[in-house]
Amino acid sequence: MPNKLFDESRVWILDGAMGTMLQQAGLAPGEIPDVWSVTHPEVVTGIHKAYLEAGSNFISTNTFGANGKKLAGCGYTVAQVVTAAVQCAKKAAEGTDAKILLDIGPLGEMLQPMGTLPFEQACDLFKEVVAAGAAAGADAVYFETMTDLLEVKAGILAAKETCELPVMASMTFESTGRTFTGCQVESFAVTAQGLGADAVGINCSLGPAEIMPLVERLCAACRLPVFAKPNAGLPDPATGLYDLHPADFREQMDQYKRLGVAAVGGCCGTSPAYLKELAECFAGCAPKRAAYQPESWVCSAMQAVKVRPGTVIGERINPTGKKKMKEALRAGDMDYLLGQAVEQAQAGAQILDVNVGLPEIDEAEMMRRAVTAIQGVTELPLQLDSTRPEVLEAGLRVYNGKPIVNSVNAEPAVLAAVLPLCKKYGAAVVGLTLNDSGIPARAEDRVEMARRILDAALAAGIPKEDVYIDCLTLTASAQQQDVWDTLRAVRTVKEELGLKTVLGVSNVSFGLPVRPQLNTAFLGMALAHGLDLPIMNPNEPSMMAAVRSFRVFTAQDEGAAEYIAAYGGQTAAPVQTAAQPGAPVDLKDAVVLGLKAQAGEAARLALETTDPQELVNGVLIPALDQVGDAFEKGTCFLPQLLQSAAAAQVAFDEVKTAIEKQGVSGEKKGPIVVATVKGDIHDIGKNIVKVILENYGYRVIDLGRDVPPEAVVEAASRHGAKLVGLSALMTTTLPAMQQTIEALRAAGVDCKIMVGGAVLTPDYAKMIGADYYVKDAKCSADVARQIFD
Repeated sequence: MPNKLFDESRVWILDGAMGTMLQQAGLAPGEIPDVWSVTHPEVVTGIHKAYLEAGSNFISTNTFGANGKKLAGCGYTVAQVVTAAVQCAKKAAEGTDAKILLDIGPLGEMLQPMGTLPFEQACDLFKEVVAAGAAAGADAVYFETMTDLLEVKAGILAAKETCELPVMASMTFESTGRTFTGCQVESFAVTAQGLGADAVGINCSLGPAEIMPLVERLCAACRLPVFAKPNAGLPDPATGLYDLHPADFREQMDQYKRLGVAAVGGCCGTSPAYLKELAECFAGCAPKRAAYQPESWVCSAMQAVKVRPGTVIGERINPTGKKKMKEALRAGDMDYLLGQAVEQAQAGAQILDVNVGLPEIDEAEMMRRAVTAIQGVTELPLQLDSTRPEVLEAGLRVYNGKPIVNSVNAEPAVLAAVLPLCKKYGAAVVGLTLNDSGIPARAEDRVEMARRILDAALAAGIPKEDVYIDCLTLTASAQQQDVWDTLRAVRTVKEELGLKTVLGVSNVSFGLPVRPQLNTAFLGMALAHGLDLPIMNPNEPSMMAAVRSFRVFTAQDEGAAEYIAAYGGQTAAPVQTAAQPGAPVDLKDAVVLGLKAQAGEAARLALETTDPQELVNGVLIPALDQVGDAFEKGTCFLPQLLQSAAAAQVAFDEVKTAIEKQGVSGEKKGPIVVATVKGDIHDIGKNIVKVILENYGYRVIDLGRDVPPEAVVEAASRHGAKLVGLSALMTTTLPAMQQTIEALRAAGVDCKIMVGGAVLTPDYAKMIGADYYVKDAKCSADVARQIFD
């Protein structure tokens, strides 16, 4: 089907930066750029014209921050600002065939569970912008500079539910290949593609050379057109200028031709001069992209899993036959579910099945809560397991990534109810080979049902690689002759239909003694017959040993590295029993794993025998350090860091209560004053620093964003702060950071000053008089300890 945005006749030219152009035109620090479409329309129109004259085929409206949160108090409504911006672009494009992209940036507040913004509120904020832009005549919707995959999802869904315009989505990645929140390139690709985006890209943060390998990964992971809008290299904090001149930018962008990108443009630091070079560079060039090789992907934001034989789905989050799980669901005890999720992840599961079905609870609400909570403590993708469409949609709506839906069957009514949900939310789907007459005994009849399910899925717009078939494990105790037919059906579905296969392994042993023996033997046979996704208990050592051995024998585990890591140093297979679900977690592990309820309970128990201060210094701080070190090494990411901080806070509250019972003040250390400097309205990074410092036991006075120097001086003096933290995200607000430091020194405030932000460097921090440069939230805690401890 032809793409709605980019045909393959040429490489299309996008535009460049808007913000830096407005700054050159006189936009003052602290002014809202989007409002200039209303107050200075001739300037905005002129910028668009300059890009069109340079060769741009698409221009982006001046609406990057035009949402209800960021425009609050500016005197104009979202509709007024967005309409004015689209009118400026349309006026500039008169007499050309240029397309107008409704430009939408991040909302400025982190979504739950990392932040406080509910998912539906995020959708509503985006819908308001999209509705105004569509009504004003934009040609497409362009979400850009995103760091949170869930926010990308909210945006795409908002656009799809509001209008018929094509949708482009772009995220900004760091040199590690992950976004600020830990999202992988492949997770972005498969999620956005599944949600129905018309093109995906990468913009901002890095220059062309640094972004290129990430764009190559993006091209390999999806079939959509891919675009790139790099910065003009890296900025010099002292001057605000970027280190690539237009000719250098062109030279580096020329290498993108071999990737087959559909469109190119520029981000921060680029101007019409850069776009003129791009237009000349790509003139007469058509995309020559390698043929896309379909793969079966599922993912969370932080972990993309390519389905291969022996990809383990953990079965423990399911109330069937599990008394404790039923009790937890009835009581709304989410912490028990989280414990099950963490245990299975540690045992080797790669995907987690989530079934919360009990007749006496609100299953849809429980599914929504469970998905959000579980994704807060584990990177693993999830399989949403229910027979009820409304329950599946509740989970699909808030799921961050691309999940599996378990399940549909061959009944037409079930297919009609569930497949459209899988299509809308971009999920893979498990098809059970049964209908209203039950499970056929013969393998051939089960394969025929699989074929019907595949045909229905394809008709619904679900690609073949996202259809997984469960040929259904029957019990050897009651249907012994049919067990072999299950295995024959698995092999036929794999070889003749070319589909991925699923089985609930443990069903085979129901009603028989020493069930793990039968389960393990059946698992090995099923893997040999083509089973891709065993649904099983990963806490059963013999089952995981069988899977790991299979991966060695099929050369999936290169050099047997995974097997050696699991069993190296053992001279013989150890005698083990399955881990007991729900076993107590010690305090350090609870903090490291981000389990809040377990952290509180473990702290209460520990305080019965341990001095409160000893518990803080000997357990809580080392636990936070462990997570912080992993964060700095790139082995854990922002969601885990924040979850660990929240768990530590619960434990610190218990410590504080214990200290107060002893008649001693539980006052925290500090205070520390933090602020985003004058003219800068970005405060996500500063907010994260606040959370981490508070959970290390410091009292933090947060002055907010766009804070003038005199307000920082006054607060630091009044509170006697020994440490002040200043944040700036934009090069244009770095002078305000320097002015604030100078004001603190001139006032004689006895404090140390730490500074941070994406545009800062250690050398620049030293040059403007800061005592410390902190590259991330963990570093701020290290600085605080130097001063207060």
